[in-house]
Amino acid sequence: MEPSSTSLVFTVRRCEPELVAPVKPTPHEFKQLSDLDDRESLRFQVPNIQFYRYNSSMKGKDPVKVLREALAQALVFYYPFAGRLREGPGAKLLVECTGEGVMFIEADADVALDQFGDALHPPFPCIEELLYDVPGSGEVLNCPLLLIQVTRLRCGGFIFALRLNHVMCDAPGLVQFMNAVAEMAQGANAPSIQPVWQRELLIARNPPRVTCTHHEFDEMVETQSFITNNPLNKMSCKSFFFGSTQVSSIRKKLPHHLRKCSTFEIITAFSWRCRTISLSLNPQDQVRLIFMNNVRAILNNPPLPRGYYGNAYAISLAVTTAGELRENPLEYALELVQTAKANVTEEYVRSFIDLVVTKGRPHTTIVQSYVVSNTVRVGLCVDYGWGKAVYGGVAKIFERPSLSATTFYIQVKNSRGEDGIMVPMCLPTLAMERFVNEVHSVLNDQSDGGPMSTFIKSSM
Repeated sequence: MEPSSTSLVFTVRRCEPELVAPVKPTPHEFKQLSDLDDRESLRFQVPNIQFYRYNSSMKGKDPVKVLREALAQALVFYYPFAGRLREGPGAKLLVECTGEGVMFIEADADVALDQFGDALHPPFPCIEELLYDVPGSGEVLNCPLLLIQVTRLRCGGFIFALRLNHVMCDAPGLVQFMNAVAEMAQGANAPSIQPVWQRELLIARNPPRVTCTHHEFDEMVETQSFITNNPLNKMSCKSFFFGSTQVSSIRKKLPHHLRKCSTFEIITAFSWRCRTISLSLNPQDQVRLIFMNNVRAILNNPPLPRGYYGNAYAISLAVTTAGELRENPLEYALELVQTAKANVTEEYVRSFIDLVVTKGRPHTTIVQSYVVSNTVRVGLCVDYGWGKAVYGGVAKIFERPSLSATTFYIQVKNSRGEDGIMVPMCLPTLAMERFVNEVHSVLNDQSDGGPMSTFIKSSM
């Protein structure tokens, strides 16, 4: 892929931030969070962004006004978002439904959408201006749970940027809320999917019963070879494009009985193995793969109702050694990925929730781990009336250079207009060189359906 236009510079003029409250009175009450919501590892803010082209059929309609009003209407149904998180006994979080509202910023930028380039993907230029961090607004407790900035563009298009407190919901839950806003923006009186709170469906059993083997909270330290061979003071962050050409090339190297595996499984196994090889670890060093599994379709006793918008994912985790991953063919890594997915049964999810509570809601262990979050099928390109977003997804791929940074799989088009998945990677500089060589050796110069020499560089 061609480099993103991170050198583009423009001016954003923002109005004073305001609070948008539900348009009608809503209950003042305290709401319990689930034990999948209330985890230390989710106490952070998630930035997302959507880019929209000018649409002549919407001429005369101001996206800021339309979206501000639609947001106020949607909050009547999703009124917990208009509240604030409080900390109760035992550091347990609660939502106080105060009706105060979400933070909203109106803005204008002296730039046209086309200036961002043909292939929209993070890192985006001037992202801090397009999603302004209002001082004092980003804490987990006692702060707005959503911050939204709508920026008009010179061409008539606009940018919708949003920051979410992850404790409140996961990506499918956020999309459900954004679709409700979109329906209100287009004249609906109520969302087509009624929101369901019912967070008690995902709390620990009484008494807790940890019945499955879990490695999410294992105590680990980085091995000496990891520290010695991978100086973290010089990091390189690049992104790689996997379209149908690249995925087919990898698939052909697999045994016939594994060739029907999913694109996610192929890319994850391939990138995990290449990454592990590039880090030059000792053969006996443990390496881990962590990825998220939506459990909405897994839970049946009881099932999660349609409209549930809380966090509803479990961690899939594969563990092996650097030597095993390096010396075995790709199918070894692939089968580890498939097994990790298959392990997430209903009992596994219930056991994990019980473990979270038993352990006191600790952070997930990410030492010597490749952490993946797949946003490809989430559906963030919401249509507010101007057509679907030309890009909808994460706003930032790396907050800071780190080996433990989550790799977000992002649906993108390359410079040729081909659909594919962007896989960001952050590694020590020397390890990145080895990673590129490893990818090159397998894909035979097809990382972009053409020369391997061009990457999307992440701005740090």
